Formats: sequence, C-alpha cells, structure tokens
Amino acid sequence: MDITRRLFAGSIVGIFAWIVLPAVCCASDEIVLGAIHWKDFAYAEMMKNSYEMAAEAVNANGGIKGQPLKLITADDRGHRRGGEQAVDELVKTHGAVMLIGGYSSSNTLYTAMAADRHEVPFLVTTAADDRITQRRLENVFRLNPPASAYTNGLEAFMLEAVRPRSMAIIYENSPYGTSGAMKMMWFGRENDIELTAIIPYFRERARQDYFERILTPLKSRVPDVIYMVSYLKDAVQLVNTIRGMQLPALLCGGAGGFTHYKFIETAADTGNGLVTAALWGPETDFAGARAYYDAYVARFHHPPDYHGVEAYSAVLVAAEALKKARNHQPESIRTALARIEMETPFGPVQFDSDETFERQNWIDPLVFQIVDGQFRCIWPEPLATRSFAPPAYWRAE
Repeated sequence: MDITRRLFAGSIVGIFAWIVLPAVCCASDEIVLGAIHWKDFAYAEMMKNSYEMAAEAVNANGGIKGQPLKLITADDRGHRRGGEQAVDELVKTHGAVMLIGGYSSSNTLYTAMAADRHEVPFLVTTAADDRITQRRLENVFRLNPPASAYTNGLEAFMLEAVRPRSMAIIYENSPYGTSGAMKMMWFGRENDIELTAIIPYFRERARQDYFERILTPLKSRVPDVIYMVSYLKDAVQLVNTIRGMQLPALLCGGAGGFTHYKFIETAADTGNGLVTAALWGPETDFAGARAYYDAYVARFHHPPDYHGVEAYSAVLVAAEALKKARNHQPESIRTALARIEMETPFGPVQFDSDETFERQNWIDPLVFQIVDGQFRCIWPEPLATRSFAPPAYWRAE
C-alpha cells in the first residue's frame, strides 16, 4: 500500500499540545477507558508509560467534552482465562465503556470474544493474530496491522536490494510466529527463493542448548537469508546462537523482539548488520511522531519503539471516538470508531473492511538495520535515513 495514499488530512486535534501539556480537566464525572494489560510482556512498561502519557495529554486538552478520561488497566496474565477475567473486571467492576490493549496473539482472540459478548468496543493495539479481525466480532477494531502484513516492506526491500537465492525460516510456534512464518514461506515460493529449512521452536524450551540442537541443519547448507519471528528474549538468544555458529547469512527479523532497544543492548555486537521489519519510527514524520518520541525519551530516558506509539495512539483514537459518539453506549461508540479518519503519531487511522479483514487499520511497514549499535531506517527510500549496509561476512567469496 502506498504511504502517500494514506496520508490524508483527518482529525488532528491539538496533537502536539496533547503530548506536552500537564493534565488539567474541569468536570468530575469520569469516563473509564479500560486497558487490557500484561505486566510480564516484554513491552509492558513501555506501553503502560505511553498509555498514561496519552491519557494525561487528552485530559490536558479538556478530556472528553469536559469530562476526565480515567484509564484503568487489568492484567490478562498472557493467557485465555486471564483475558476473559480482565474484561469482566474492567466492564463490570470499573464501568469501562471502551477497551484498548491486547498484547499476546496467543490469548487476545479470546479476549476479543469476551469483549464482544459484553458488547463493549475493543480497540486492539498490538496482538497480530490474523484471526482477530476475521471472526465477525462487531465490537472489535484493530489499530496495528495483522501478522501477515508485517513483512510487506521487508519483502519489497528483499526483492529490490537483497535478491536472496535461498532462505531459512525460524519461528516461535504460536499464532503470531506461525502467521509471520507462513507469509514469508509464500513469499519465498512466489519468488523462486529456495527454502532450505523451516524450523519452529517452543518458547518455553528456548535456551542456548535447545537452539544449538534445532539449528544444526543450517550448518550443512547455509542460506542467503535467515528469517526469524520471535519476541525479545528469544530474539537475542537466536542471534547469539547463529553468530556463534559463524553462519554467513544475512539475519532478518519479523519485527517483534528485534525492534526493542533492549535487543541492541543485550545482543551487543552480534546484532550489528541485522535487518528487521518495523512498524514505526520517529523518522516517519507522522503528526506528533517526533514529539511523542522526544517526550518519551525525556521522561523515561530510553527510546520507545512501535509498541509504545501503538499504545499512545490507541488512547488518542479512543478519546476521539468517545468525543464523536452521540452517547457512550456501545452502538454509538462503534459507529464513531467506524467513521474515524485521523492522524496519530503511529500514522493515519481508518478502519476498513473487505472480504478478508473487518474493522482493520492498515499501515505501511518500514525496514530497519542495526548499524553501529543503532536502528536506522533503510526502507522505503523516501523515509530512509541511510542505505542498506551489507555485513562484511555476507556473500563473502
């Protein structure tokens, strides 16, 4: 999807003021926005910080038609029953009129079903399982793209700049990992890229000895590219293991753990040269993107990635829908969400439905490369801050 085609002039409601002003509101009746949170998620702190920044900004700008927005989180504990209980707690106990959140693909589909049963609009911020917006759940909208779209930019970059002859795919055996791996398998087959190995792994077994054992087949036939779909801890272990095996393949990540600043810190030199799909960076120059990034760094002393800006933007979208709704009944909020056309730091937001996905927002993914211990945008060319730097060992004769 062309980036420029989605950059329409929507509702830009004092977005820079929202980021920097202190929270002030004038009415006493609070409107509760519930956030489905998972405190043990690798990005939980970043997302909670971003939720709170956005809620403060909304209230600094007058709240919801003069009423304060009250953000309440509930921990889904990363599993199905926890998600259902979190929905019950937020709706029944705290009176949330709308929900945001949903981190792990393995349980968010069930959380979405629970929200739909409660007739409470739920804006998914992060969980990427394709099925979440394929199950005719009329209360469920999604801000982030589905997993099958995460690599659109990476695929274009590969065809243009890498032109791989062979590829191995390693992925977490979960809905998120499987969706991403399947998309890359089809990409390989459609473009005559030989798939030399397809290796799923179980996250609960992820240790160095386990990875060394299951990755042994890569030694016998080293591919041009090794593509990985993992969260943070596994991503670091995988890269360290592959580098230790001295395989001269270009390492590519499918977003997830490969975009976290802690990946660079933990992987250190072994991460240099890695290329990864990414959903956002401050260089996108979307409305408020740089201001959000700078404000986050100033406040928390480390950079946010796309998980943080998804959380921040989800609150802005929810607030805009609550302002535009005739009342705070589910039908009115759903109607307002369906009509949203606005710019956020994450990018343009508009929920589309077609024969495959319903109430799904779309963005154009980016490609980053780690160069000298920093993420650099290398694709698409209009947003690139530097060119692709092939690692010295890759395709060395």
